[in-house]
Order: sequence, then structure tokens, then C-alpha cells
Amino acid sequence: MLSDRYGRTIDYLRVSVTDRCDLRCTYCMPKDFRGFEDPPDWLTFDEITRVVAAFARLGTRRIRLTGGEPLTRGRLPELAAGLSALPGIADLSLSTNGTRLARHARALREAGVTRLNVSLDSLDRDAMACITGRDCLPAILSGLEAAADAGFDPIKINMVAMRGVNDSQIDAMAAFCIERGYMLRLIEVMPMGATGQDASYLDLGPVQRRLQVKYGLRPQAAELGGGPARYWSTADGGASIGFITPLSQHFCATCNRVRLSVDGTLYMCLGQEQTYPLRPLLRAGATDAELEQAIRAAIELKPREHDFNRRPDKIIRFMSQTGG
Repeated sequence: MLSDRYGRTIDYLRVSVTDRCDLRCTYCMPKDFRGFEDPPDWLTFDEITRVVAAFARLGTRRIRLTGGEPLTRGRLPELAAGLSALPGIADLSLSTNGTRLARHARALREAGVTRLNVSLDSLDRDAMACITGRDCLPAILSGLEAAADAGFDPIKINMVAMRGVNDSQIDAMAAFCIERGYMLRLIEVMPMGATGQDASYLDLGPVQRRLQVKYGLRPQAAELGGGPARYWSTADGGASIGFITPLSQHFCATCNRVRLSVDGTLYMCLGQEQTYPLRPLLRAGATDAELEQAIRAAIELKPREHDFNRRPDKIIRFMSQTGG
């Protein structure tokens, strides 16, 4: 198994297949942003598969496909099928904004993707258009229906909660998810790039306590995907709500993941600058042993924790550039 200097097991790799997105969420990417990677610098599907296979040989068993918006990259189910077939990969999931999910849900399910996280910050059409820069709510809701019809379970709804923007809509989102069997995950906005640093941060502690009273929430011990959310179940055990709190109650001590960007750079932490470029090795003909050695060296760079609380202005790259 891969482990870092602080004894944490690294068994989760998030793979960005593109830094492009068809939305411009206010906390993620500026509306006029054009600093995308050139397609010749993207890892090919063969290169991505080779990196994931190397991680799998080193004990990584969870893979999540991310972006940008991963479904803007063509033939994604083809990549998913190759990754799901790799020895050692026990869990292949996808994060998406849902706008293209209706067209691709069944193909993704057949390719071996078992779980979905869908970004949905409001059930109000105008509010969603304001947050994302596009009238996209109907497309996302259609995508959710298609995903359920295709057999995805669980389907997690990621809601970035922002003070004065959508915090008044949290209860409506919770009721929506409980009614339809989706798993709601409330997320504190992270100060990444000018967009994240300008977003209206909301401490989820008071929100959790309020929902705890409303729904009789109880701490849930069962693992639900290996990510950073702390889950609570409703009093009847029929639904779960997760809270991702990188600022108010960070989870650095149990961090089990690294990120691979579309250009082949390994990012050790969202809130730090340690990186390791794998693309030059891949394109120079590195052997499998050399690739595994590079991955081990990269994991040694993983920091103890982020600096979001002490230095909220430190990370100038946008979330879409790192990989979600």
C-alpha cells in the first residue's frame, strides 16, 4: 500500500480528464477564463490508464473521474471501461455537473462506473443560472432521472453552501434529496483562486446542528465512498446527509487522496503547492517500475495539512485546473 510520511494510506486517486467546463460556477472558474491546457498536453486515454494501473499495483483501489466537467471530453465511457477492468480497482466513480448526464448515464453504467456525484447548488432555476452562468437546472434534473433509471445507487448531490447566495435553500435541497433517495453532501467553499476567495463562506457547523434537530440526525459510522464527508443518518435510517468542512473542521489527518490533472501533474493537496509531473516520464518511455518509483516519490511530498485557514489567499489556481 502507498503511505505518506505521516502514516496515511493513499488509496484514492481523482483523475481529471479535462479542465474545460460548460458552466462557470462563481466559486470555481471566472466567466472569461481562457487559460486552458492545450489538447496535445492532455494525457491520452492510454496514458491515463497506465498511470491508474500503476497506482492500482501500489494499492490504490478507488478512482474518481473528474474535470472541469468530465463529460465534455469525448468517448469517456471508453476510458471508464478500461479503468474498471484494471486489476485492483474496486470502485470507479464520476463527478459531474449533470448537464450532459441524460445522454451518457446508461453508457457510463455499462462501462463500470458505479457511483455518481452530481453538483447541484439550488433547486431554484434563476438561482442556478446566477451561480453557474447558464440556465441549466432542467438539464441537470433530467440527468438525475436518467442516472437513477440506469441503476446508479447511490447518487450523491454536492451542494456548495454559500452565505447569502443559497444558504436559504438548504432545507429545500435536503427535503428533495430525502424524498428521491439521493444522498445530500453540503460543502464549504474553499478559497482557491480569486473565485473561491471571493465566494461567501458559510460555516456548516450551525447548519449541521439545525438539520440534526429537524431530521433527528445521528452520526453514521458506515463508510460511504472513502471521501472526506462526515455522514449523518436520519432518525428512521432511510437517508443520509454528509458534511464536507475543509475550513471549519478539516479532515487532513485522514486524507487518503491525491489528484491527477489533465496534463499529468500529480497534486498532493488542494491547499498546498506540492506537485509532481508524470507526463514527461510517460512520453519519454518510462518503464512501469520507473513510473511506480515516481509515484512513490510524489507521495513523499504530500504535506501534513492545507493552509486554507492561515493563508486563504495562498492558492491562486482555480479548482478546475487542479481537478475537482
